Amino acid sequence: MQADLNAIAGIPVIYDILDSICKRTGMGFAAVARVTEEKWIACAVLDRISFGLVPGGELELKTTICHEIRLDEKIVVIDHVAEDPVYMHHHTPAQYGFQSYISVPIIQKDGRFFGTLCAIDPHPNQVNTTEVINMFKLYAELISFHLSAIEKIDAAENKLKEEQDNAELRDNFIAILGHDLRNPLGAISNSAQLLLRLPLDERGKKLANIIKDSSLRMNGLIENVLDFARGKLGGGIQLNIQSVSGLADLLTQVTTELQSVWPGRIIDLNLDLQSVVNCDQARIAQLFSNLLGNALTHSPDGTPVLVEATSGNGVFQLSVTNEGPHIDQSTLSRLFQPFFRNSVNSSKKGLGLGLYIASEIAKAHHGILNAESNDGKITFSLMFDCR
Repeated sequence: MQADLNAIAGIPVIYDILDSICKRTGMGFAAVARVTEEKWIACAVLDRISFGLVPGGELELKTTICHEIRLDEKIVVIDHVAEDPVYMHHHTPAQYGFQSYISVPIIQKDGRFFGTLCAIDPHPNQVNTTEVINMFKLYAELISFHLSAIEKIDAAENKLKEEQDNAELRDNFIAILGHDLRNPLGAISNSAQLLLRLPLDERGKKLANIIKDSSLRMNGLIENVLDFARGKLGGGIQLNIQSVSGLADLLTQVTTELQSVWPGRIIDLNLDLQSVVNCDQARIAQLFSNLLGNALTHSPDGTPVLVEATSGNGVFQLSVTNEGPHIDQSTLSRLFQPFFRNSVNSSKKGLGLGLYIASEIAKAHHGILNAESNDGKITFSLMFDCR
């Protein structure tokens, strides 16, 4: 109820409305009342007849005509109570001593009944006219409009507060991933590599390789989540564009790293990079790693993965092809959505961010990343202007 009182009090023209009503009708008391199933409370009052009500003041609900208006949402207009066949014996005029009365319902934009805009006077007044009734309807709609605007402002402020809280949470999230997780993960990876330099038996080497490969996989997942947090919740994928002449070495290095994780798989690497490529080489390496890792994860064991990359005539193209079940067009269109995971090979699921991050990196390079499924093969292809 206090919020409703504050809302009416916050309408800048509310007392101008009440003053206009009194001047136009000749009545000495006008008010905006909040009317519920249990209470009648004055929210704004203009009292020139010493009726005795102030904002926040209450009347017993059942003693008011507004109680009846709340039930049927109809306007009540009385020029002269003593001559009115409906209200001449009504308990409300007798209790409060008025002869003229008008009250219109205030209906909020969502259809909820808020209360009434009403006026009374101990003397008869001609208020049952089209002009006066239309004026009251207009003012009631104006009050409803302001109440709706106040609700929207409050909702916007709450949303802004929520976004500020989310921004703080995002920053903390990125900090945890960027420092508190990556640092100990780096220590694990380094320790695994040091262990592999020791004279271990076969079982020890196998366990050390598992630790090393798992740490590399975890680092990739963390990088993807970091990029999602920065890109989706923050300022987007940031690039450091440079003229890169050694992109073939970079793609070969990524292939070698993933080959160590999947030592039994065949990766057929075909590179024809004839020109310098203007790009963010670290991001291209990340994109390629995501595509190649996805291909190795979701293709049958023992099948090859084909990688082709070319640059020439100002265009860079990269494709990764693997064997696998046919993927329908509706599924292909959703592969680049965050957290989407294809039902094929359901036992080999990650976070569903790798392809999304790859597509965002492609967009940042003003390029296109497509997926096609034909003849038992799935191909992801990247193309952008590299001049």
